[in-house]
Amino acid sequence: MTIARPYVLLSVATSMDGCLDDTSAERLLLSNAEDFDRVDEARAGVDAILIGATTMRRDNPRLLVNSPQRRAERVSRGLPEHPLKVTVTGSGDLDADLKFWHHGAQKLVFTVDDAVEKVRAKLAGLADVVSTGPALDWGAMLDELGQRGVRRLMVEGGGTIHTQLMAQDLADELQLAIAPLIVGQADAPRFLGTADYPGGSTARMRLLEARSIGDVVLLRYAPKERT
Repeated sequence: MTIARPYVLLSVATSMDGCLDDTSAERLLLSNAEDFDRVDEARAGVDAILIGATTMRRDNPRLLVNSPQRRAERVSRGLPEHPLKVTVTGSGDLDADLKFWHHGAQKLVFTVDDAVEKVRAKLAGLADVVSTGPALDWGAMLDELGQRGVRRLMVEGGGTIHTQLMAQDLADELQLAIAPLIVGQADAPRFLGTADYPGGSTARMRLLEARSIGDVVLLRYAPKERT
């Protein structure tokens, strides 16, 4: 029997010039309180949340559902309070002291053959560790998540991961929150990098929704539905 891959939702907040952050030591808060609550609601509605190892090291997030009511609603449906937390690393350079490992639900790490033993030694007892082979393989990751019962996957960064999923045509939905800020720094991390994207520069994705959330604008697109 074929196991369905999860529905892949990319959740991104950027400045008006497409930056995920600035170059300062402090994290740049792009969303407002209303939009953070919207993201929390989206987290509560998925089976797993994924971030890259670079984002984990930079932001040190707990990556939880913050609302007690939403956590209680998940439990009432027979789900754990928090979705499965997933990260991806090619190097295996993960610190066991990061908040990610010590809060919330189960944790899963995808890595490569050369780093798998290193990651297992560092994170013994903190996470399941799965190798996708000699290289990171997004298809294999999605297959593994599907086998683990993940039907909806929320991807919260960073830019390298968003770029890979968009370039490989694996994103089912993009939720892009645009803040009224301009970073203007050449070295600031970007939402998307250079890649050979499906359809090329003239392909237009279908717009699912556009609405204002305070001073932030939310755009929802279906990346696979192009004209």
